[in-house]
Amino acid sequence: MEKRPESPRPQGTPRWVAMVHRPADGSWRTAAESPHRSPVLYALGEMAHTLRARGEDVTFALWGPKDGEWHLHDTPQRPATAPRPSTDAAPTGEPAGLTERMTGRRHQVLMAGLTKAGLYELTPEDETTVQTLVQRLDESTVRHLAHWLATAGTR
Repeated sequence: MEKRPESPRPQGTPRWVAMVHRPADGSWRTAAESPHRSPVLYALGEMAHTLRARGEDVTFALWGPKDGEWHLHDTPQRPATAPRPSTDAAPTGEPAGLTERMTGRRHQVLMAGLTKAGLYELTPEDETTVQTLVQRLDESTVRHLAHWLATAGTR
């Protein structure tokens, strides 16, 4: 079994920090940080997906607060893309701006897919359908849908 390199503790006050280790350069670097856990998990999943798609061998570490101190949390060797942050921002303590950004991002991805499929002018009913999809689907599903639309537009 391969031994995971030990991640250094981040500097400063405890917050959520994702660290990445690339064997090629042998160092740990901060990949994402936030006072909230879900944006860091999301960034970690996206980065893992991208780097591994490029064939890079990487290791991640997730640091966060526990009882007011730094704590190294368990991170799977191959983290999946984290689910999009909940649209119910108040109970989780997530900032409303994050929810808006993620919704906007899903909307952009879906609109890009529709454009590549050759649908340039949307009716008000189409816009309502897009908004419904954006609100109900997670980022990964929206990306798959946009990919299908883009592929269909090239045939």
